[in-house]
Amino acid sequence: MRVGWLLVRHEVRLLASLALWVARRRHGTGSGVAFGYARGQGAMMAGFAFVCVVETVALSVLLRDWPAVHAAFLFLDVYTVVFVVALHASSVVRPHVLDADRGTLRIRRYVHVDLLVPLERVGAVRRELRMTHERADGELDVEVGSQTSVTLELTEPVTHVGFLGRSREVRVVRFHADDPDGLVRALGRARV
Repeated sequence: MRVGWLLVRHEVRLLASLALWVARRRHGTGSGVAFGYARGQGAMMAGFAFVCVVETVALSVLLRDWPAVHAAFLFLDVYTVVFVVALHASSVVRPHVLDADRGTLRIRRYVHVDLLVPLERVGAVRRELRMTHERADGELDVEVGSQTSVTLELTEPVTHVGFLGRSREVRVVRFHADDPDGLVRALGRARV
């Protein structure tokens, strides 16, 4: 039952992100400075959406003689297109947020990752482009397009709660930003 609730919450957040994207608004930036991460994946997401549309048309033609099956697959295919577009929309409207007034850095990816890092726990920050990531204890890799561009080393661990509610302590966080140099500079200024 708990997993079902988490999946429903995920879908609602995706659809809300789609509505925010259409309204050209952002989620949770407040007084902070937003740093996007969606630019590098836009073409890939558009490609996924295009393939889903082609599949929808192809299945409509193939299943035209079976109306019940056609209707079921048409619903699933259209929902898949909406899901892919909403996934991209969530990455646009939910950027990373550096809030110097609150002393926090909010690291996000789609509606799956939302990690709040207090600035006083940041020991070191650097621009570091990585294309491969091996899972390790105490490390969180928030990849976009299989890459990360900023590395945070923390003095104390923060708790990351995963998609299905599993929590773990992390001391190193790697994530991607469209402007990693600007983010590293702004983070350095905010820490001082």
